[in-house]
Amino acid sequence: MNIPVAVWGTGNIGRTAIRSVLAHRALDLVDVVVHDRAKVGRDAGELADVAPTGVAATDDVDAVLARAPGAVVYAATGDTRPDEALADIVRCLRGGAHVVTPSIFGLLHPATANRRLREKVEAACREGSTSFYVSGIDPGWMHDILPLLISGVSGRIDEIRMQELFDYSTYDAPEIVRDVIGFGKPLDDVPPMLIPTVPTMIWGPMLHTLAEGLGVELDDITESIERRELTEAVDTVQGRFERGTQGAFRFELAGIVAGEPRLVIEHITRIAPGVAPEWRAPVDGRAGEHRLIIEGRPRIEMSIHATDGSDNPADGGNATAAARLVNVIPALVAAPNGVLGTLDLAPVVGGGLGAAVATRDPRP
Repeated sequence: MNIPVAVWGTGNIGRTAIRSVLAHRALDLVDVVVHDRAKVGRDAGELADVAPTGVAATDDVDAVLARAPGAVVYAATGDTRPDEALADIVRCLRGGAHVVTPSIFGLLHPATANRRLREKVEAACREGSTSFYVSGIDPGWMHDILPLLISGVSGRIDEIRMQELFDYSTYDAPEIVRDVIGFGKPLDDVPPMLIPTVPTMIWGPMLHTLAEGLGVELDDITESIERRELTEAVDTVQGRFERGTQGAFRFELAGIVAGEPRLVIEHITRIAPGVAPEWRAPVDGRAGEHRLIIEGRPRIEMSIHATDGSDNPADGGNATAAARLVNVIPALVAAPNGVLGTLDLAPVVGGGLGAAVATRDPRP
């Protein structure tokens, strides 16, 4: 019997999560939760740009939980509304639905998570006999399943470096791009994501997960952050970003093992191509790229690009994050109840081989 799944949210992650659930051979889409009243009653297929599904979007969460979904993909943002997102997730867990989400970074590595946060979610899991899992792409599978898998074909390992190279010129999420990561702000205005210790709070759990998977201990995690200003104004899907404001940043988070930086997460992020030309850029003029580099013998370097049928390069990354969460659901349902990390789950593979999910007919 397939697992009934509800998707909460129809933004960048929610839309592609709907498509992934529809494609998965062991899952059935039964509900879609929306906040925008204009979306209530619309078919999930229309919202996700696929053929009609017969599932109408709703804003009645009580009714959704009363229908007892086996799992909820919680795709509503937690970046700008962490308390509300946590309350929603706890509500689902207590209501008997397992939850997967990219929205609560603090629980990416449960063993090192904030105790109060973990205990609150654990209590909801006990009450509802449910389980909870957080992932994404970065932070997410780029820092756990990928490097751990490739480490299995490595000999001597001197360093594992995980890079995200990305420009946000086509990423239409102004509350994130302008307010959270600070593009368009003066350089003397430190945006929330680049405040010292915040990168460790967000990405540190992934270094702990990787270290645990490799069987090593972290002595420490160090941060370094650099920022560059725009030398001329640029225009993007979000409008104009003025000269003299933040146009690029680079940060490096290093996991120290036996006194040496052995596990490194590096981000080079631009508001448009060509900004900060002294820093590494994606190959072939692409807007986004993830790279895994294992220094050692042999030296291994791999580059990953994902697309999702649109001109927006961010859509491919969002699709992989959503698919990772959706594919985890069968393993999560079968696992012990509680807050789980990647290393607590059985290996996860895709469930959509050969799936036929028709795209939406663009004709009226």
